[in-house]
This record gives sequence, C-alpha cells and structure tokens, in this order.
Amino acid sequence: MKPRLNTHVAHELFEKVEIAAKRPGVTKAAVVEAALMGFFSKEFDDQRDGVLIRRLDRMTRQYDRLERNLAITNETLALFIRFFLTVTPPLPNTDQDAARALGKERFEYFVTQLGRRLAGGKNMISDVLDEISAGESDFFTQEEIDALKAVKNAASPDKQTNEAGEADA
Repeated sequence: MKPRLNTHVAHELFEKVEIAAKRPGVTKAAVVEAALMGFFSKEFDDQRDGVLIRRLDRMTRQYDRLERNLAITNETLALFIRFFLTVTPPLPNTDQDAARALGKERFEYFVTQLGRRLAGGKNMISDVLDEISAGESDFFTQEEIDALKAVKNAASPDKQTNEAGEADA
C-alpha cells in the first residue's frame, strides 16, 4: 500500500486536477503523482536548465555586441576629438562671436540629424561596418563568382535557376 499524503492546493490547481481526472482510467492520485514525478525528475531539471542556458547564451551574445559597439563608439569619439583638437587653430577674439553662432547652428543641425536617425532605427555603427566589410568581389573576379554559382546550382538539382542565377518559381 502506498503512503497517503494530504495537502492543500489552490482552487485553480484543484480544478485542473479534477478536469484531468475525468479522463477514463485516470485518477486524481495518478495526476498528482505524475506531476510530482515530473517535478522531481532529472529530465525536468535538464529542460529548465536548457532554457536558462539558451537565455544566458543569448544575453551573452547581446552583451558582447553592446561591448563591441561601445568600444567602437569610444574609439571613434576619441580619434575625432584628437583630430579636431590637433587641426583646429585658435580663433582671434574678433571672430569668436561668429564662430559661436555658427557652432550653435551646426549643433542644432547635428541634433536634428541624430533625432532622425534614432527615430528611423538607423545605426551608424552598422552602416560603417557594412561599408568596410569584405564582399565576394573583394576576393573573387566576376567570372570566378559565376563559376562557383554554377557549381552550386549543379549540386542542387531540385532548384532550377535562370541565366541571372536566380531561382525560378
């Protein structure tokens, strides 16, 4: 004979147990026992741990991207400041008022452009990285690229391609 266990549960859980026990051949004790087995099983722990590990991995990748972007931003700003301070000659006192007015106008333009980019979801770092990243044409001639595409198309007979290298529908 199995040991008896008396416990109190929330009304919502009790209703779910009752609904599950209405199936033929299923008792309330069997539902509770299956739930407890699942709770204490290593498989349950492995599933939970797997979910946590995937989430931590995703957060680590996001953190690494943020750290890289921040390093790029800091280096860019530092280089710009160094360049600006190196090449900008001091202004005579008579020209400083005009320079302040021009600086104020340029700063307002800068803030407007920044607002537009942020509102549009554009990211200067991504734009720059896209511009400087290497493409196929940096490593291969157009003839070599076409030859590689032909080999790829020949290896996958399930998709027919037209002369432009695009898959036909």
